[in-house]
Amino acid sequence: MVRPAPGTGRDVSDAPLILTAQLPPDLHSWATRLRDEHFPPERNYLEAHVTLFHALPGQCEDEARRFLARLAGEIAPVPARLEGVMSLGGGTALKLSSPDMLELRDHIADHFHGMLSAQDQHRPRLHVTIQNKVTSKEAKALQAQMVGTVTARDFMFPGLSLYRYIGGPWEYVRGFAFRG
Repeated sequence: MVRPAPGTGRDVSDAPLILTAQLPPDLHSWATRLRDEHFPPERNYLEAHVTLFHALPGQCEDEARRFLARLAGEIAPVPARLEGVMSLGGGTALKLSSPDMLELRDHIADHFHGMLSAQDQHRPRLHVTIQNKVTSKEAKALQAQMVGTVTARDFMFPGLSLYRYIGGPWEYVRGFAFRG
């Protein structure tokens, strides 16, 4: 199906797809508030998110929907841990760990083998970006401020979300709740 991007009238059927791990509502709200406070406002198009893939091929959308729906139906919510604050050089993130989510990501990567971008061929460091594209000095100041306020805790990823990258903002495609 050909879909015009909102307000552009252009075909976005080949726009890259972004796959994220969903955060539980309380963690998502808190991280989004941090992002709203600290992310440069002129580039803050998104709520808090955990990117698993940056650019699955847009022409694989139907296949991705079917595959992810089947996977989500077989998988229980995935255990994870908020570890603390993480430096991104010119930014700050919440560091996450989840061996099970990385294994699931590997399974998805195997399915789309040969179609992944160079960036997506490598396992990501799981994180939620709350500040990016600032000076190193600004990032270090925020990290120092946050170290005493971010408490490590366990949580569960409740599912996955698929988005279409249309430049700047993302267009929501579909969520896949873990039901296994």
